[in-house]
Amino acid sequence: MKPEDFDFLSTLLKERSGLVLARDKGYLLESRLLPVARRHGIKGLDELVTSVRMRRDATLLRDITEAMTTNESLFFRDIKPFEIFKTKVLPDLMAGRQSSRTIRVWCAASSSGQEPYSLAMLLKEEGAKLANWRIEVVATDISVEMLEKAKAGSYSQFEVQRGLPINLLMKYFKQIGDKWQIDNAIRGMVKYREFNLLEDPATLGNFDVIFCRNVLIYFDQPTKTKVLDRMSRILAPDGFLYLGGAETVIGVTERFQPLQGYRGVYCLSSGQATQPAPMARVAV
Repeated sequence: MKPEDFDFLSTLLKERSGLVLARDKGYLLESRLLPVARRHGIKGLDELVTSVRMRRDATLLRDITEAMTTNESLFFRDIKPFEIFKTKVLPDLMAGRQSSRTIRVWCAASSSGQEPYSLAMLLKEEGAKLANWRIEVVATDISVEMLEKAKAGSYSQFEVQRGLPINLLMKYFKQIGDKWQIDNAIRGMVKYREFNLLEDPATLGNFDVIFCRNVLIYFDQPTKTKVLDRMSRILAPDGFLYLGGAETVIGVTERFQPLQGYRGVYCLSSGQATQPAPMARVAV
């Protein structure tokens, strides 16, 4: 790939998705974009770049972005964050919301749905504790293809073997051919929306918990700061933010601070948490 073509594509991807590609990732562009070129009847990457420069076709731009930002996911990834949600986050929120009995959770960059469905199964398992509570799980992703897969709730044997306990597989999935279909009750607990993390999340409403795990590692520091600062404005004063194990707010933003004793979980900094939370709720 010519250096100028790499620069063009990497700039395009950063503008559209926040993804930052180092020069040693040229092979990644080639492996993921050649299939896109073939689907659009384009011979190779040189012609792909020329086509984008000349036509700025919306469908082609979307397919390029989706091909580069689709990341893997798995059920109950790293398990500890979900244990913390069950033993710390959920009890704390329930104690503080006895009057409204409503909790909203946002799974940002939810990919093919394993994270939000893991949360849905966890909540379902809590059963009687959540009687008469309204729990909203909103899952977003930039990729329309991934959102459609997530909505379908159909997974391969390989996908359900990665992190999903056998008892939950048997309880909440039905085998259909070579696929496993998640129960409709679990599917109905998650609302999916197309959303780009470079946009303002205020359109999604306010949340008590935000999962944004293993996403910020692909952004440069100014973009990380912008994304986190915007999230701080829609998180409840006593809410929780989840980041991936390799991610941190330290040196990125002063709006969040680590939740002591709970790795990967953050709360609003003291000055931020004293600000009254906007009360608007957006139906999704």
